[in-house]
Amino acid sequence: MVPEARIDRLDVSAYIIPTDFAEQDGTADWDKTVLVLVRAYGGGQEGLGYSYADLSTARLIEADLKTLVEGGDALSPGAAYAAMTKAVRNTGRAGSAAMAISAVDVALWDLKARILDVSLADLLGRVRTGTAAYGRARADNGRLA
Repeated sequence: MVPEARIDRLDVSAYIIPTDFAEQDGTADWDKTVLVLVRAYGGGQEGLGYSYADLSTARLIEADLKTLVEGGDALSPGAAYAAMTKAVRNTGRAGSAAMAISAVDVALWDLKARILDVSLADLLGRVRTGTAAYGRARADNGRLA
């Protein structure tokens, strides 16, 4: 029998993490990373989700998404996802909104897995049981054949 559980609350935190030295990717330089952390509580369990984003992402969760999710069914992360994507329609689904939704969504799926006492991989469904590997035989002289 599947238990019933409500999402009691979401806690949102943002951490500014300085890098050891300036970093770049060819398009921008930065000296810090912001980690947005979401904790979802319900059914006596805690789920965890996060995103590397901007402080505005945490503010968006607090201001617009949190009240949509709290009180909802902890065993139906899809319903929360639909409500969140609908809520950001006029804000724009990309960028900070997508990162905010992602952090909450991961926390809710993690919460569901913990409530059901299954691994997240088993809950979501594994795509493969293994991974094909490529290898080449060596010739007697130690060089690749």
